[in-house]
Parts: sequence; C-alpha cells; structure tokens
Amino acid sequence: MNRDRLFSALKSRQEPFDIAIIGGGATGLGAAVDAASRGHSVVLVEQSDFAKGTSSRSTKLVHGGVRYLKQGNVSLVLEALRERGLMVRNAPHLVHSLPFVIPSYHWWEGPFYGIGLKVYDALAGQLGLEPSRSLSRDEITQLLPTLESEGLNGGVVYHDGQFDDARLAINLARTAVNHGAIVLNHTRCCGLLKENGHIIGIKAECMENGAQHEVRARCVINATGVFVDEVRRLDEPKAVDIVAPSQGVHIVLPREFLPGNSAIMIPKTDDGRVLFAVPWHGRVVVGTTDTPVDDASLEPRALPDEIAFLMTHAARYLTRDPRPCDVLSVFAGLRPLVAAKDAGSTAALSRDHTILVSDSGLITITGGKWTTYRRMSEDVIDHAEMIGGIGVKKCVTHDLMIHGSATVLDPADPLAVYGSDAEAIRGIMLHEPGAGQKMHPKLDLTAAEVIWHVRHEMARTVGDVLARRSRSLLLDAQASLSAAPRVAEVMARELGWDASTTDHQVDRFQKLAAGYILEG
Repeated sequence: MNRDRLFSALKSRQEPFDIAIIGGGATGLGAAVDAASRGHSVVLVEQSDFAKGTSSRSTKLVHGGVRYLKQGNVSLVLEALRERGLMVRNAPHLVHSLPFVIPSYHWWEGPFYGIGLKVYDALAGQLGLEPSRSLSRDEITQLLPTLESEGLNGGVVYHDGQFDDARLAINLARTAVNHGAIVLNHTRCCGLLKENGHIIGIKAECMENGAQHEVRARCVINATGVFVDEVRRLDEPKAVDIVAPSQGVHIVLPREFLPGNSAIMIPKTDDGRVLFAVPWHGRVVVGTTDTPVDDASLEPRALPDEIAFLMTHAARYLTRDPRPCDVLSVFAGLRPLVAAKDAGSTAALSRDHTILVSDSGLITITGGKWTTYRRMSEDVIDHAEMIGGIGVKKCVTHDLMIHGSATVLDPADPLAVYGSDAEAIRGIMLHEPGAGQKMHPKLDLTAAEVIWHVRHEMARTVGDVLARRSRSLLLDAQASLSAAPRVAEVMARELGWDASTTDHQVDRFQKLAAGYILEG
C-alpha cells in the first residue's frame, strides 16, 4: 500500500469512479472494502490519517452492548452480536474473546445480571463466544485479585470481543487496496463537483503539497463521522446539523492495577454510566464518559470532571487507588450520535446508524459503532448502487477475511497485531542494520516496524506511527514523546525528509503528546 503509487493511479484515471468516499474511519474504510470487493471502482480520501478521529479512540471492545439490552433495544443488540461474531471470524489476528466480570455488591445483582446475560448469550446464537456463568466470591478474587473485595458477594462472567481499533482500520485500508480501491490519507475533500444540480465528484487536496485534483464519481458518500455536517454544508450551505457529538474519555494505567486476563464491567455507576476496566496491550484501559460537546475536533481533550470521574471510580473498584502519576495516557474521542428533538442527554440519542440522501445525490452515513461497521458499510453501498446507477452486485464481506488474518500469532508475540505481515517485518529486522532496535525502552516498537509502517501502511507523520500504526501514544504518552526523535530519524531516511522537516515533525508530535499526559 504505497501512497505515491495510489496518487499516480488517481491522476492517470480517465473514467469516473463508481464511488468516491469522504472519510477514512471505520465506516468509510468499511464501505471502501465492501464496494471494492463487489467489483466497483472506488476512491477514498481522508483529510488526516486513517482512524485519526473517533475510530482510534474507542474502549477497544467489539460488543453487542449489555446496556442496550437493558434499555430494550433488542434489534440493535441482535445485530451487534451477529457482527461481533463475524469480526472474530474474519479478523482473528485483531479481534478475540475476552472474559468480563460483573461484580455483585448487593444480593440482588447476581441473579439480575445473570438472567440478562443468559438472554445476551442466546441472542448471539451460533456466532456466540463462551456462555456466561455465575461466580462465587472466591472465584472472582482469583480472576481479579485487585478487585475491591469489601462487600463483594460474587458476580457473573460473560464474554465479549476485544480488538485494536486503529490496527483494524489500517488492515481495512489494505484490504480495500488489495481489491483495487484507491485510498488516500492526508487528502482533504475541499469541495463537491456538481453538474445540473447533481453531484458528479469531489475536489481533493493533498495536504502535503497543496495539489488539487478533480475526482469524478457516479456516487459520493459522506462518511466523516462527527464532521458529516461540515461536508453536508458543502452541498447545502443551510443544512441543519444531524449530529450531536458526545465525548468519551479513557485513562490508561499500568497492568499491575488489573493483572490477569479478565476485564471488569460495572453496569451502573452513581450517575448511570457504564464503566469498563479492560486489559489491553499490557496496560489497563479505564472508561468511559458520555459528555455532550458543542464543537467537533480532531484532537478533543479530556475535561477535568471526566478525569476525576474515572479516577474516583477506578479507586472505588480497585484495591489500589490510582494517582495522577500512575496514569500513562489520557485519550478522548467523539461519538457521532444522531440528534433527536427533545433528547435530554447524549445518552438518549441514537447509537444506531442513519443514512441520508440529499437532493443532489450526496449520501451521508453517520452514527453506529465499530462493532457494526460491516453492516453499516453493506447498507450504504446498497444505497450507492441505487443512487449512482452503477449496477447491483452481491455483498461478499460476510465471509471476507481481512488483510493479515491468514496467520494468528501468540498474543504474547509483540508482532501479533500484524498477523501474516509479521514474517516480513522480522525479515526487515534480520536484513537491515539497526532495524531490530527499540524506539524506547518502555515501548515494544522497533525500527523495523516504523520502516514497515512507512513502506506498506502509508504512515506519513510521526503521529501516524506512534498513535495509530503502533499504539504507543495511548500506551505510554511520556515514552512516546521521548521516542519521537528516533522515530522521525527512521522516517526521514525512508521519506527523504531534510533536517528542517524532521525537526518540525518531532515538534508537532511532542506538542500533540503533551495533551495525553496527565499532570500530577
């Protein structure tokens, strides 16, 4: 997956594409995979990097949503559980089953949640993971030795999916390219092309050199998440907002706060939120919040009240109270919730996806969640075939294996997330001087991986490598900040950066990373 070659293919193309997609998050990349695997010609542009926004800032879960079942939204849970099973099957190198323990501190909680989770298991059907079961107090303390034991009666364990969100996004991009799509990061849609009131393509601008290109397409899909209303106003300047962004914040702690291989799920905190503490890449992710925000940003920042909420509740359910100096990283993401009149809070807004078609033919898709990305993609491409008149072709993603899935490595292998690409990365380590060196003692990231990211995964900035190709920024923000000069040095050799560009890249990333560090 080489950006320069893909750009050359874009510039040399004479015929209109069947479909142009704006947005390189879960929905846009999923749509590119769906359309390209059906045999359509596809181009996708992303203003920053793939999964730069919401799609790299999730709780790292692939789940049906236990709380949606409690709300009575059975259809959403049913669809999500089905899609969870397909993700585990089609991307086994990135998606796997994880046990979640719901501790019971009141006599009624065990039976109450136990019955609900049996329904959850039943809805998953043949695509289910492992069945839920009740746990005694002793069984829970064995699974979760750092769980607060005072007042603990027992609990329930159930299984849901866990994944690496940004790595899945990169693998979706590669899958789309493998099927003939052109996907371009750091390329902004700066306008829409119209003819007789109908959209016939987009204006794309390379964010590296400012070059603009007119890209003709029979159908245009707006899959820009929390930014869909900005793109809609390129089409209709007076368009009313359909998205109400909600911010979700997470803190990342060292693994000793939650050793073992089980997660904690608290179905209802003091203010009615769900709280997770999840082991992930040798750390513990604690989240999340649900805070309405007025403006969408590519780099949202956690609010003091959100951090206080997570720290307080982590201290309540863990035997060791986390201090600010224990927090390795703080990250925030924005959910593109579909606005509804008179909704009292973002918790009341739709988590399901919505598709709109404007008078000029612009298709906008928003809402949803990572778990249902494949179903959303199928739905929007079905619409595109009808709107664009490009012919109806069968969706094949139900059984389509994602790039890298041919090899599933031991989860303890530091290259496990690369799946079948791991062997090629090991080859770089063996044959290129210094490629086996780590970028920082506290990070697993090696020079060979950085080289791979640039050559085959379209990494163009230090942030692309440290935040999304590897997850270093989320796993240890301070170590990532320190590693930036070494990463930039490797990238400079690969991309031909001069000293000024290299210094700019380091400075830009270090300013970014400072926002992920919790001052204590």
